[in-house]
Amino acid sequence: MVDPKNVDEAYALVEEAWAISDAARDYVKTAGEREVPLQEIVDKVFLPSGKVDVEKTQKEGGNNPPKIFLQSPYGLQYRPDHKDWIPFRHGPLNFPLI
Repeated sequence: MVDPKNVDEAYALVEEAWAISDAARDYVKTAGEREVPLQEIVDKVFLPSGKVDVEKTQKEGGNNPPKIFLQSPYGLQYRPDHKDWIPFRHGPLNFPLI
């Protein structure tokens, strides 16, 4: 897992999670009127990003609603009521003492 060394690095990891969320939203928009299965988003957007902790996602991701764990303290959780993915924090942020 990526462990940020300062606030700027932690912020960058949140931004990275939002960028992957945005990519999923864009993928669904390009699908037009068809309903995009969640697994398709995982296969076509999340996994190709190279940022998914596949083992943890398979073990703890569940499916109601599903969660995708990234290789950082963040992940993405599906919101069925909004039909989108939003970041969540699943790990600690350990900053060095000053």
